[in-house]
Amino acid sequence: MNEQADVGYRDFQRWRPSIEAAFWIALYTLNTLFNGIVARIDHARTAAWEPWVWESSSSLLILLLIPFVKAVERRWPFRFDTWRHSLPRHLLTSVAFSLMHVIGMVGLRKMVYGMTGGHYRFGAWWPNFGYEYLKDIRSYFVIVAMICLSRLWLLRQQGEAKLLAEPDEGPPVEPVERPERFLVRKLGKDFLVNASEIEWLQAAGNYVNLHVRGHDYPLRSTMAGIEARLDPARFLRVHRGYFVNLDYLVEIEPLETGDARLGMRNGASVPCSRRYRGQLRERLGDMPAGT
Repeated sequence: MNEQADVGYRDFQRWRPSIEAAFWIALYTLNTLFNGIVARIDHARTAAWEPWVWESSSSLLILLLIPFVKAVERRWPFRFDTWRHSLPRHLLTSVAFSLMHVIGMVGLRKMVYGMTGGHYRFGAWWPNFGYEYLKDIRSYFVIVAMICLSRLWLLRQQGEAKLLAEPDEGPPVEPVERPERFLVRKLGKDFLVNASEIEWLQAAGNYVNLHVRGHDYPLRSTMAGIEARLDPARFLRVHRGYFVNLDYLVEIEPLETGDARLGMRNGASVPCSRRYRGQLRERLGDMPAGT
């Protein structure tokens, strides 16, 4: 694999929240600037500061609502194979998005106008809300599109895993029902990852992340779907959202709640719920009391 690309990706992941926040702030700052200039030209008879209050209040509320849109998109991912299922939910969510946007920005405008001794008039609610919604639905889906593009870029950098498929002709080289290797596509190249190298698996929405030597490769599958493909002699479910490779398990730390914390060979920790501790005890044989 390209070591320099891996280092760059890890650096990006470390600073990802700050980079994403800076991107959205820069985007809506520019949007406010351009829209403010246009509004100032269109409303030349108003006080010079008013168009800037209108545009900045709108942009500020949209920035505050971006985490809400990201959470909804995580819940109902907008992908080529899921968009028909997700679209009705996103359309409904766009109405809530618009309501929160309009109520918030009108409140901010009234507050600013009140501080200057004036009064902000939004006008008749429903006709004006309809006008605002036509703009807000566009803003909502622009944000969703940016989130989807970001995810595609991250998957390209990170590498997405796939299960080996049956060949078009001839018998498979290795079993596909319980694969010994996974295909990973990263930066336009294909790599094979041995199943024995997977340290643990973690559920992540419609994906299962395969953790291999410090990398997480998302596999489009459910935990139930991948469970049947894993070697039961090597992998064990320890939590609703985790499987571990027992070859990489080095420590079990009991918790007062009845759960446990599993120490892995690379120093990472994986949760083990009380429900699965009995299975873990049976697999590992004699364990200290209380584990």
